Amino acid sequence: MNKISNVKLKRGISYQTGLWIALFVFGIFRNYGELEQPNFSEIFYYDVCHWIFQIIGANWIYFVLIRRFFEAKKYVSFTLYFIAGMYILGVLNRLFIVYIAEPLFANYPQNNISNILTDVRYLLFHYILPIISGSFIFISMMFILRYRDEKQNALQLQKEKSELELKALKAQLNPHFLFNTLNNIYSLSITGSRAISQSISQLSDILDYILYHGQREMVPITEELKIVKDYISLEMLRYDKRLKLTMEEKIETPGMIPPLLYLSFVENAFKHGAEKTSGNVTVSISIETYANTVIFMVENQFFGEYENVGTGIGLENTRKQLDLYYPNQYSLEISHLNNWFTIKLMTPIK
Repeated sequence: MNKISNVKLKRGISYQTGLWIALFVFGIFRNYGELEQPNFSEIFYYDVCHWIFQIIGANWIYFVLIRRFFEAKKYVSFTLYFIAGMYILGVLNRLFIVYIAEPLFANYPQNNISNILTDVRYLLFHYILPIISGSFIFISMMFILRYRDEKQNALQLQKEKSELELKALKAQLNPHFLFNTLNNIYSLSITGSRAISQSISQLSDILDYILYHGQREMVPITEELKIVKDYISLEMLRYDKRLKLTMEEKIETPGMIPPLLYLSFVENAFKHGAEKTSGNVTVSISIETYANTVIFMVENQFFGEYENVGTGIGLENTRKQLDLYYPNQYSLEISHLNNWFTIKLMTPIK
C-alpha cells in the first residue's frame, strides 16, 4: 500500500511540475507580447510571484475545498471558504510583491497595507482572477487524471473479480467431476472387475491434469482432448460393450481454450446418457478448428425428462465460465430431438 501511495505521489508531483512550468512559460510570453516596451527581467519576477501563489491556491482549492467540502456536499462551507481564501491569497500575493519582491528588482513607491486590504477591485482583477484561472486549468487536469485512474481501477477490479469467480467455479466443478469418477470406480469394485487398476491409472492422469493444468487460464486444445480421451477410456471400462462411441477430430488450426471446458460437456453426456439407461447408448463427439473458430459438438442418446437437462452444477458452471472467458463472443446451442441430446459450442480461436 505504501509503495502504491509513493508511486501516486511521485506521479502527481511530475504532472504538476510539467503543468506549472508550461503555464509559467506561457504567461511570460503572453505578457511580453502584450507590452509595447517590455522589460523581460521585470516580467519574469512578477510572473514568478504570481506563479507561486497560483500553485498554492490551486492545490488548496482542489485538495482542501473540493475534496473535503464540495465532494462531501458541504456547499455553503465550500463557498464561504472559497471567497475568504481567494481574498486572503490575493492580499498575501500583493503584500509579497510590494514588500518582498519589488524592492529586489524595482524602486516603486509602496502602497500602504490599508490600501492593499481595501482595494478589492484591484485585488480581484490583478491577483485573484490569475489564481482562479491557473487553478481552473490545474483542477481540470486533476479530474481528468482521477477519471483515468478510476477507470483503470474499475477494470482491474473487474479482472480480479472475474479471476476469483473462475477459481470459485473450478472449485465447484472439480469436486463434482471427481465425485462422478469415483462413483465409476466404486461400481467397478462392486462387480469385481479386473479393470480397477486401469481405471485408477486413468483417474491419476485426470487428477494430474486438474491439479497442474486446470488452474491455468488457457490450455492447448490438444491437451484438453487428451484428457477427454482419458475420461472416455475410464467410462468405457465401466460401460463396456453397451457403449458405442464415435469421436471425430479435424484440428487444422492450433488454439487455446479454458481448461476442463470440453471435459465438462463430455462428462455431462455420460451422466445424462449412459447412466439413464440400462440398454445400449451412443455418444458422439466431434471437434473442428478453422482460422478463427472452434466448433465442438457432443451428442448422446437421452431417455430422461428434457426439462431437467442442463440444470446441473457442471453445465451451469460451464456457462458462467464461457461468459467470463468469451463475453458476447461464443455460441452455445443445446437441443433435444428424437431422444438425442446435442450440445454445440462455437468459440473464437485464441
